[in-house]
Amino acid sequence: MLKKSLVIAAVVAPVVVVSAIAQQAAIKRTPLQTVDFPPGFTTVTGIAEVPAGSCAGRHTHPGIEASYVMEGPLVVKIEGKSDQTLKAGESFQIPANTVHDACGVSGSFKVLATYVVEKGKPLASPAP
Repeated sequence: MLKKSLVIAAVVAPVVVVSAIAQQAAIKRTPLQTVDFPPGFTTVTGIAEVPAGSCAGRHTHPGIEASYVMEGPLVVKIEGKSDQTLKAGESFQIPANTVHDACGVSGSFKVLATYVVEKGKPLASPAP
């Protein structure tokens, strides 16, 4: 029973944290898959849709993010790097624990994101 509760908590916790961040900017997030792999990590895949005139909000992940732009364009702002403008069909990666944000350029955008995060840690945390 305890193992089942821990599995449920591991699946629900990332969705709750992402939902809290999403509410700040009216982001629609669709979780697609959560897998406990590789050992010591959880891999989460989902789609994020950000409405026109909005940004995702500055945040970090306790692991890497690799994303594919499904609809765009958007500007990815990674702390310590130049802003990167991307369009549909392009991809980007964000190092672990790096403050970043993404904003629409001329409308809404949609990305397919894969996160490989330390097991037991929240998927995302807001950054100042």
